[in-house]
Amino acid sequence: MSVALKIQERPVAIDKVRNIGIMAHIDAGKTTTTERILFYAGRIHKMGEVHEGAATMDWMVQEKERGITITSAATTANWRDHAINIIDTPGHVDFTVEVERSLRVLDGAVAVFDAVAGVEPQSETVWRQADRYGVPRIAFINKMDRIGADFYGSLDSIRTRLGARAVPIQLPIGSEGDFVGYIDLLSKEAVVYTDDLGTTNTESLVIPTGMQDLVTKYRHDLIEAVADFDDNVMHKYLEEQDVTEEEIRAGLRRGTVAGVLVPVLCGAALRNRGVQPILDAVVDYLPSPADVPAVEGKDPKTGDLRVREHDDSEPFSALAFKIQMDPQGVGKLTFFRVYSGRLKAGSNVMNASTGKRERIGRILRMHAIRREDVDEVFTGDIAAAVGLKQTTTGDTLCDEAHPILLESITFPEPVISVAIEPKTKVDQEKLGMALQRLSEEDPTFKVHTDDETGQTIIEGMGELHLEIIIDRLLREFRVDANQGKPQVAYKEAIKRAAHGVGRFIRQTGGKGQFGHAEVDVRPGERGSGFIFEDKVTQGRIPREYIPAVEKGIRDALQSGVAAGYPVVDITVTLVDGSYHPVDSSEMAFQVAGSMAVKDGMHKAQPYLLEPIMKVDVVMPEEYLGDVMGDLASRRGHILGMEGRGTSQNVKANVPLAEMFGYATELRSMTSGRATYSMEFSHYAEMPGNLAEAVGRRDRARS
Repeated sequence: MSVALKIQERPVAIDKVRNIGIMAHIDAGKTTTTERILFYAGRIHKMGEVHEGAATMDWMVQEKERGITITSAATTANWRDHAINIIDTPGHVDFTVEVERSLRVLDGAVAVFDAVAGVEPQSETVWRQADRYGVPRIAFINKMDRIGADFYGSLDSIRTRLGARAVPIQLPIGSEGDFVGYIDLLSKEAVVYTDDLGTTNTESLVIPTGMQDLVTKYRHDLIEAVADFDDNVMHKYLEEQDVTEEEIRAGLRRGTVAGVLVPVLCGAALRNRGVQPILDAVVDYLPSPADVPAVEGKDPKTGDLRVREHDDSEPFSALAFKIQMDPQGVGKLTFFRVYSGRLKAGSNVMNASTGKRERIGRILRMHAIRREDVDEVFTGDIAAAVGLKQTTTGDTLCDEAHPILLESITFPEPVISVAIEPKTKVDQEKLGMALQRLSEEDPTFKVHTDDETGQTIIEGMGELHLEIIIDRLLREFRVDANQGKPQVAYKEAIKRAAHGVGRFIRQTGGKGQFGHAEVDVRPGERGSGFIFEDKVTQGRIPREYIPAVEKGIRDALQSGVAAGYPVVDITVTLVDGSYHPVDSSEMAFQVAGSMAVKDGMHKAQPYLLEPIMKVDVVMPEEYLGDVMGDLASRRGHILGMEGRGTSQNVKANVPLAEMFGYATELRSMTSGRATYSMEFSHYAEMPGNLAEAVGRRDRARS
């Protein structure tokens, strides 16, 4: 008797799945908005407040204490028969890696803006990240109840500073303490809030007197924008005929999914106003996995193009976008996004990035720190796997019989470092394991040992980033460590081409050592890193020793000749050499390669590169002169200024070396009335006299 196997149906149709991120500048109300979304969607039954350290999505101790989001947290909520997978991302620039890896796997995003400040520095950063990944967005102008709230000013800043085609679908009724509701521009209906939980009264409320002209103007603008994506709406628009609510919604969805239009809503999340319409807009305007283009990758062996449709019947493919050490003790959690096919717990998959087979032990659907086991995940799902031992952030997981390598995730290099030293022998023993785990979680956190001093050096994206790492060492891993002063992550480069020779000969009785390599070094394009070329004449160096020469060169470039910093943007060409049939070895050629590139760099005018930070300062107008003078004294280059009401916003490029202690100085200079943010911009050549001082200091220290 044959038994038909029943294939498990997916719990939610793919066109009813939304994968979204909540993104914003720090303190725009992003996590508070997410808490309200979870409450109204029935995912939580009590709203936790960020300022009380009780927000569901901010589960780390450090997040609760500081009232900021540090790590992206994932959850799923249901609204109007749709499954909405939500990732709440950090707003502080030091944790921008969390935004980067989240946007890589999301289909849409909600950008939250402060109605008083409008577009802020980190708003621009996350917006550019979303642009880079082609993620459609809706915008929520939050904090409409705050003193100084300005919906139209914020809207203008979204259009001018972000270059977005932002189209309001709501207009606020009142602002500051008088903010009571909004006008829905599609239905032309006024919505007024009548209780503390954001319940609305929409019973035939008329548009308030004095707002009719505004409503007419902005509804006209909305229809004009939608007409570009709907021929029928365009015809009605040109013929001045009425356009229905359904026609506007359909055209607005097409424009948003295409990444051209940005629907704009308003509210005050802390007062529970305007949150349900965000959920409606996510369902109505942001894409499902089926709406986005098929995912492209490469055959890991041949490099040929491979395409996967977003369909359960396609071979399985997924991208691992986050590693997290589980605080509840099940081991390493690997967060992944399924792009095609389906995956059962207990299955074997291929890691196309490493070529190794991995076994999926358990599959978990996450809700911040809580989780539930599931038997199977489908196309478009975001979940976490237990049991993947060799998978890291950016790796592709796929069907062994149908390999595909998806585009990975690129992360910025660290710009700041600090030496740490365990206080006791017990701390010393635990430190290595703790740092390894933390670096697995965070691709922008790097660890190495200084060859000269033997110190453990940790590197990150900013002072707060490293402060959190050291705090986690103590709290999570019980490792107590002293730390040195923060140091700048300098790099080295060369100015001209040169030839270098490395000859390693050692004879100590018996078998000796012999390796001889000659290289040409030349400057590469900024950002090119290290390029190795093998142009040695056939037979001068046996083929089996070429990788050893390259390894010696790579190792040597970790410590340049100017001041011992990593060398970047250099092309090294192996052009000649010789060998001994008995005494030559991989080790000898590794040493010869190292000697050759060091010799070449000495002749190639090496110089120091320093990280330049994009600094954004907002202050009352009366402090403008003091702030600009101070930035100039820090070798800053002013990029521009703009007024924001009674405040001034100054943008400048400033070397990181000059920015230590800036928060204290700025607070003193402006009586605590200024704010600033800082993010990495680029590396630039350091002035000769300062570079010499750095070189002398570091040589003396070693």
